[in-house]
Amino acid sequence: QVQLQESGPGLVKPSQTLSLTCTVSGASIPTGYYYWSWIRQPPGKGLEWMGVISYSGSTYYSPSLKSRTSISRDTSKNQFTLQLSSVTPEDTAVYYCARSPRLITTATVRDADYWGQGTQVTVSS
Repeated sequence: QVQLQESGPGLVKPSQTLSLTCTVSGASIPTGYYYWSWIRQPPGKGLEWMGVISYSGSTYYSPSLKSRTSISRDTSKNQFTLQLSSVTPEDTAVYYCARSPRLITTATVRDADYWGQGTQVTVSS
């Protein structure tokens, strides 16, 4: 049974860097041909794919967020992390980590086969 669990602060101040960690169990990040994504959903809006780290360690980012986003992994802990810099209140959202068998975009985000439960992050002073 593959499980993903997001963790991190629920409140971040504007201009700071948001950092979230996804801990994976039941699967090993660097094995198998899977992609490990971060996805978010602002209040009242749809799901937005942010970026991904692949089984080989390659990273791909949404063009709209590329300048502020970094995804990395710690294979010894079977975790991958999201860093989003220079946050504003518009970055307030529920943040999800997810696994997919292929690269996904916002349009194909539902192709992810395993999701974390999501974590609320609010950007406010």
